[in-house]
Amino acid sequence: MGVLRLEKLAPSGALSFYSLGMNSWLFVLWLLLSCPALAQPVASDAARRQMVVAPHPLASEAGMAMLRAGGTAVDAAIAIQAVLTLVEPQSSGIGGGAFLLHHDGQRGVTQAWDGRETAPAAARGDLFMQNGQPMPFAAAVVGGRSVGVPGVLRMLEAAHRQHGTLAWSQLMQPAITLAEQGFAVSERLSRAIELSAANLRRDPRLAALYFQPDGAALPPGSILRNPALAATLRAVAEQGADALHRGPIAAEIAMVIRSHPNAGLMTADDLAGYEPLRREPLCRPYRQWTICVPPPPSGGLVVLQILGLLEHTAIGQLPSGSAEAAMLLGDAGRLAFADRNRFLADPADLPVPVGGLLDPAYLLLRAQALQAGRGIAEIRHGNPLMAPPRATQPPQPEAGTAHLSVLDSRGNAVTMTTTVEGNFGAHIGVGGFVLNNQLTDFSFRPEIDGFPVANRVAGGKRPRSSMSPALVFDAQGRLVAITGSPGGARIIGYVAQSLVALLDWGMEPALAAGLPHVGPMNNAVELEAGTAVASLAALLQERGLPVVTMAMPSGLNLIRIQPGNPPVLNGAADPRREGLVVAE
Repeated sequence: MGVLRLEKLAPSGALSFYSLGMNSWLFVLWLLLSCPALAQPVASDAARRQMVVAPHPLASEAGMAMLRAGGTAVDAAIAIQAVLTLVEPQSSGIGGGAFLLHHDGQRGVTQAWDGRETAPAAARGDLFMQNGQPMPFAAAVVGGRSVGVPGVLRMLEAAHRQHGTLAWSQLMQPAITLAEQGFAVSERLSRAIELSAANLRRDPRLAALYFQPDGAALPPGSILRNPALAATLRAVAEQGADALHRGPIAAEIAMVIRSHPNAGLMTADDLAGYEPLRREPLCRPYRQWTICVPPPPSGGLVVLQILGLLEHTAIGQLPSGSAEAAMLLGDAGRLAFADRNRFLADPADLPVPVGGLLDPAYLLLRAQALQAGRGIAEIRHGNPLMAPPRATQPPQPEAGTAHLSVLDSRGNAVTMTTTVEGNFGAHIGVGGFVLNNQLTDFSFRPEIDGFPVANRVAGGKRPRSSMSPALVFDAQGRLVAITGSPGGARIIGYVAQSLVALLDWGMEPALAAGLPHVGPMNNAVELEAGTAVASLAALLQERGLPVVTMAMPSGLNLIRIQPGNPPVLNGAADPRREGLVVAE
């Protein structure tokens, strides 16, 4: 038993509840009353048992409450997702999808869960084509056309059957209580509302939620209550995921999508027929470690490719902020993105040459082009073994997402990246939550020059993703690190750089999470504006690297485990966002 230790890993290092608001403190009181163990004093070394790192303080608190009540890492993840639906609706929620890795600390078994959204059965390759040309991206996003069949709730329900111990209804209670009592709007949520204000105002449900009577966006610190979401989550608590996939809520989802001016094709049958997938994780050695990620359509394969290329360099001997390290990170990412845009998609529709893309000989050949002093002049996709003929997908925007990392006292771990895709998804509200715009992650062009694009639209297909939750194991097979991040297509670079920071540069999680970003974005290399790496731009350009300097608001949530009895845990939430580490 122990006191609740909450650590805000921000640059100041200060403990921080300043933005939670009075109703949120009432929620903390509810946690104390519902979980008596929270109120008991304990020795300081209790911080070695279990840890939650989530993108919002209230979500972190809810996750730890489940662990304190005897729940597992999966139980905590479910409670966190329910709360995120309320407090971070711009990024994730039960109207979206997710990828999850689960490690069973008792049996030493790791599983990948695919809760990615699917295209409606009636969808075809020309879904986003008009008059022979791709639709403007902004026009495609808003409305029913872009909404994929939500998968996160079905996925979490399936994982709970295998790995949960607490009652499903108990996991919904923190979010229900918060939705009814209200919570203080964060600065980030307020900015997100402002960013999408014009589109949110077009949906009367969302306009009523996120704007004041005078039409202004809810300011930071204002109290947001969401009784409609509380009612939805009560139904989910009683009926499980069927509450969303069958019955009145499912019928309303289908009706709203099909009646929108930018109408979609989803039916109640599409919702009823959704099934999550339990997959074998994709694991590959990196130096003395083994890194596991979800397989395609996740972005994890691209992360493994980047590391497989960097394995043939001496990046670990280079200073983390040096131009030479930036060159290697940048060009390894560019090479991997070229393969991604050519070959990665849902393997159920078109084969993905996973073995060829990760073949050591193939990666060694590709790595020969990496130089710390000179950028690769022309980035081309490779030709891995057994690769089918494909066209390269043109670049498209990707955004949104949230990430959470959990380790329970049994040694079970969850790393999960979850999303509604863009800022507030498709800008459609149903039952107090937003629907995703995940179908815009498909290629708008189904074919180019007579060759199919691997990530084309097809009925029942899952769109390609950048989400890359990752687990790291040492040479003895012991779990030593958990990582992941939101950030759209930039997730791949964020996660790859975090792994280099933890493993090659030996950084503590707080330093790794706050490290200035150098990351790939298709053929370009992005440098984080306002940081030390931005000053490298001119030198990198002189060396032939195509560089863009911009804001890169990652949301890395990291846990490092030092094996022992008990293990020593060290966690970090990305200082660029409002995430919180909760440990005991």
